Amino acid sequence: QVQLAESGGGLVQAGGSLRLSCAASGRTASRYAMGWFRQAPGKEREFVSAISRIGDSTWYAASVSGRFTISRDNTKNIVYLEMISLKPEDTAVYYCAAQFSGTKTSDPDEYDYWGQGTQVTVSS
Repeated sequence: QVQLAESGGGLVQAGGSLRLSCAASGRTASRYAMGWFRQAPGKEREFVSAISRIGDSTWYAASVSGRFTISRDNTKNIVYLEMISLKPEDTAVYYCAAQFSGTKTSDPDEYDYWGQGTQVTVSS
């Protein structure tokens, strides 16, 4: 079992930045690939970014590439999502997720554990 807890969300103006954190507890976080997803009201959950078990590979949705950066610190069992140049369309609840298989995937069904989410609101 892995427990995930997101933090760092909030209200920011367009063009601003935020850093989200996802703290993992339970089984060693480095055994899992980690991902960030988001869900806006009335929309399906969508992939944002993911990072491999040891952080040597990252991938991003086209909509955030170049603006968001995912990273992880396995000594602290924390995964980060640095977000810059935020846009109103980035407004959503952001979730982190853990995937034991380590497969490079944007499919939420491939992830095994989920956090409760943190709200990000970008005002225009």
